[in-house]
Amino acid sequence: MLQALRRHVPPPVRTIDLNDRVVVLTGGSRGLGLELARVFLGEGARVALLARDPRELERAANLLGHPALLVPCDVTDPEQVKGAVARVVERYGRVDVLVNNAGTIEVGPFEHMLDEDWEVALDVHLRAPLNLVRACLPHMAPGGRIANVSSIGGLVAVPHLAPYCASKHALVGLSDTLRAELAPRGIAVTTVCPWLMRTGSPPHVLVKGRHEEEYRWFVTMDTLPVVSQRSGQAARRIVRAIRRGDARVVTAFQGRLAVALDAVAPGFFAWTMRVFETFLPRPAAEGGEEGMLGAHLRAPEWARPRLAEVGRRNNE
Repeated sequence: MLQALRRHVPPPVRTIDLNDRVVVLTGGSRGLGLELARVFLGEGARVALLARDPRELERAANLLGHPALLVPCDVTDPEQVKGAVARVVERYGRVDVLVNNAGTIEVGPFEHMLDEDWEVALDVHLRAPLNLVRACLPHMAPGGRIANVSSIGGLVAVPHLAPYCASKHALVGLSDTLRAELAPRGIAVTTVCPWLMRTGSPPHVLVKGRHEEEYRWFVTMDTLPVVSQRSGQAARRIVRAIRRGDARVVTAFQGRLAVALDAVAPGFFAWTMRVFETFLPRPAAEGGEEGMLGAHLRAPEWARPRLAEVGRRNNE
């Protein structure tokens, strides 16, 4: 009976060396994706960067200072995904590591979120990773790695980020399921849940409701060192978890504390979120459904130099 059980138990996950491994990294032209590319290239991996904008990819390559395969691709288009993966395989012959990092975020009250906002979030955070996994799996051997970058918002929900949190929760579910189903094939799946990071990304956020007020609270939370973490630190922790094949990584102590509090005392955690929500802007009387990019809004005066400095490093 013991021997029969052993035949059905997947072998333990072993740490891999990333040197010469082929890494497919979506959302790789800026922000956390660019930081991840730095770490992977520093460990000797061969990295294929996927992003929609060819110009952003070129700028990312210049910032990296290392050779990388630049693959323009809209990850929400299944045909473009197939073509991008085919190009990587044509160049390198295989895929060793897939990192689903592409993301989008909208800030604002639930009342102002339209059907298209929910569809965009699900396209980027759920359907795109699913299509990337399907395209890459035939080219992955035992020892391969898949990392799905969700968010702390995929484990605990935050007010005024409803489409983002819902779609990131969906990605956690997909990732956790894949972990179990791909284990017999020797492929380790890591669910990545970063805490708030200083990537310089607020100019790319789509804001609804009382635009200036919403943008100010988001920038404050995203920029304050006490609240957020350095993106480079998060990237190093994520790559270490991928190397080891960890089941899940939450990149900061604050995130692990929030998850533990929600698990142990969900009523109290829900109360803290209700209190937090009372400090957020009320829905707009009119015009709240219109989305405005953060780049067209005014960040708090104290945050602008920090956003600019980090943004330059991360191609934001």
